[in-house]
Amino acid sequence: MSTLFQDLRYALRQLVKSPGFTLTAIISLTLGIGATTAVFSIVHAVLMNPYPYAAPDRMVHLRLGDKSGRENGFGLTGAQYQEIRRSPVVESAFMEETWNLTVTGHDLPEDVNGVYMTSNSFEHLGVPAALGRGLISADAVDGLDPQPVVVLGFKFWQRHFNADPKVLGQTLQLVRKNYTIVGVAAQRFTWEDGDVYLPLKVTQDPTKSDYVGLRLKPGVTHQAAVAALTPMIMQFAKDTPKHFPTDHFEFLLAGLNEDFVKQLGGTLYLLFGAVAFLLLIGCSNVSILLMARGTSRQHELAVRMAVGATRGRVIRQLLTEALILSLTGAALGVLLAYKLLAVVVSMLPQYSFPHEAAIQINLPVLFFSVVVALLTGVLFGLWPALQLSRPDVGQVMQAGTRKIAGSISGKATNNLLIGGQIALTLVMLAGAGAAIQGFLKLMHTSLGYDPHNVMSVGIPVHDGTYKTWAARSAYFEQLRARVSTVPGVKMTAISSNATPPSNGFPTVVEFLGKSAQDSQKVLINVVSPTYFPLLRVPKIQGRIWDETEDRDGARVTVINETMARLYFPNGDAVGHSMKIPALKEEPPYTLMAPGADDWLQIVGVVGDKKDDGLMKPVAPEAFVPSTLTMRMYTQILVRSDVSPLTLLHSIGAQVSAVDSDQQVGANVQDLDHWISNEQYWQQQRLVAWLFGAFAVLALSLAAVGLYSVVSYTVAQRTGEFGIRMALGAQREHVLRIVFQSTVTSVAGGIGVGLALTIVLQRLMSHWAEGSSRDPLILLVVLLVLSGVALIACAVPARRASLVDPVTALRN
Repeated sequence: MSTLFQDLRYALRQLVKSPGFTLTAIISLTLGIGATTAVFSIVHAVLMNPYPYAAPDRMVHLRLGDKSGRENGFGLTGAQYQEIRRSPVVESAFMEETWNLTVTGHDLPEDVNGVYMTSNSFEHLGVPAALGRGLISADAVDGLDPQPVVVLGFKFWQRHFNADPKVLGQTLQLVRKNYTIVGVAAQRFTWEDGDVYLPLKVTQDPTKSDYVGLRLKPGVTHQAAVAALTPMIMQFAKDTPKHFPTDHFEFLLAGLNEDFVKQLGGTLYLLFGAVAFLLLIGCSNVSILLMARGTSRQHELAVRMAVGATRGRVIRQLLTEALILSLTGAALGVLLAYKLLAVVVSMLPQYSFPHEAAIQINLPVLFFSVVVALLTGVLFGLWPALQLSRPDVGQVMQAGTRKIAGSISGKATNNLLIGGQIALTLVMLAGAGAAIQGFLKLMHTSLGYDPHNVMSVGIPVHDGTYKTWAARSAYFEQLRARVSTVPGVKMTAISSNATPPSNGFPTVVEFLGKSAQDSQKVLINVVSPTYFPLLRVPKIQGRIWDETEDRDGARVTVINETMARLYFPNGDAVGHSMKIPALKEEPPYTLMAPGADDWLQIVGVVGDKKDDGLMKPVAPEAFVPSTLTMRMYTQILVRSDVSPLTLLHSIGAQVSAVDSDQQVGANVQDLDHWISNEQYWQQQRLVAWLFGAFAVLALSLAAVGLYSVVSYTVAQRTGEFGIRMALGAQREHVLRIVFQSTVTSVAGGIGVGLALTIVLQRLMSHWAEGSSRDPLILLVVLLVLSGVALIACAVPARRASLVDPVTALRN
């Protein structure tokens, strides 16, 4: 133990004596370990431990898959829920539905997200309440109305009640009904991002269907559960055909985190690979620095071995110094990770990871950081230690430091490290260039509509209100008309489900006079006629229905150019008729105009616009009058002369003037933010910014490593340069010698880097729009990398060319 402390004290003294070396090495490791720790924190939270629920690996969503591979969720009736929970492969099940509710009884009503859940839900999810209790069986007895109790979401409790621990027993009024607060959900209990959780009444109403979640029994695989439940689901489809697709479907089960892994998993692994490259470059840097520093320590180490020090003791001493550097870099890296983590999390696509995930520096992450520190310490410290611990003592004592330091194996090692750094840096620069190019291309994508100065105001309809078609259609039109009177508003339109760039519901349509086909899928959008001029979508052919037709729910439709070309290649779409079999009335949730399920006449064709996300090509879509079918939610599009969000308060006042209990939906945004909040847009931005930042850091570290190697070479060959210049060599000749010493390693690194870039392009293309094989990108990367390498070599090369021959020979 005493020798260990001696090694530590001696190592600290040596590091303090070389502050430039120490700081450069620690900064290299801090950047690598900090970035790696931050990204691993997200990988761990989102992909490895996202949920606080009981046995989340056995929790599944019910899905229906169509021929195109698209998966959609579906609901079950109360009777079907009771039946499926009795299946021998199901351990537990619960049912829930979400509603927009309004907190009333105060001066300012507040819109909240209400989640109605069966009374066993909190037991099913297995997360104890932070205060009080969750829902229990007594809160909702079958056949009886639920008890008026509510469990608050943690964030809502903080926001609305200022985290008052005495909130239990108080009353919360929701849509003029009083509820007793019986609990506050745990901080990580964010199911459906609920503000309030209320007991759900399970009824035998065959028209009402809600989400059902299952937990499979231990040992039951998804395949076995699908096989066991498929006959039951097919029978449900026969019993309640309005709740299932009209075309062919396949029953599937999806794991609780499966969607998020598909959406974000690849991107996170890509970023983790980038920071792993950065860490490798940092480790190479420190190895190079240690080898360079060994130039001045060969004599010291030879003396220690001459007086009796064993090779093992010297290796231990050098490894101790390396571990001190790595542990210091890890400690500072964790501090850096705290800051970097907040930046990365702020850039994650909002709904691409479970909000239950605790993204933070926790014990598993700290353990990971310590392991990384120890591994990097051994990785970058062991090879220099082995090299420097076997000097030829006699030769060192006779010849001096500089002549012996430059062994052939040492030069080969440095060249190999530099080549590796250059190769990894080129891969990262090419990847960053491709990501940035793809993001810039995405930003300049033609939308086909004008989103500027337009916002979408969500209007949820409260349960039990506007139950008839006439009442609801009049209510929606009254809302639109009142919003139109707000000063600064230029135009308004109803867009129940048609706010781009991802809009409409996909379904199969039929054409009069043509045979029905499952492949005839289009996106159906429910809008008022002002929708098209508001978004500046041009009319190509025919006409748009008028206000009277919209108010009466006329059986007309307008289609886009893509649909017209696909199904009417002769250009005669106008005048034909189509039917939408999926339009089904389910009062009071879905109300339809008389005859809405009959043939609809195509009266016009409009220009294409983005309708299936930013990444996919424009899909066939049809537009129908806003009153043809109405659910318990709509949106009002508002175009204004000024930033539309500045008018939100006035618009909310007009909505309340129509119905004092009605509030606009939460998170109202303008259409520019609808675009920037698209998952694909955010994912591309994340990859572009972070990959770019990591590539710049890698380039900086590689430059430091190259500078260190060239400085090392110059230090080794100072005597040689002095002799050459004394014999008449010019400075240009010395410069050429220095540059030639690095040409092989840099050129080799570039060659390997280009090969890796080509190999990894297919992997990169999954998460970045651009191509790292693009000749322009590769040319720019080569120019940047070569320029930085030239500068890194030029400084020590110039110093070598200025060597005084007399001084060099004397030393």
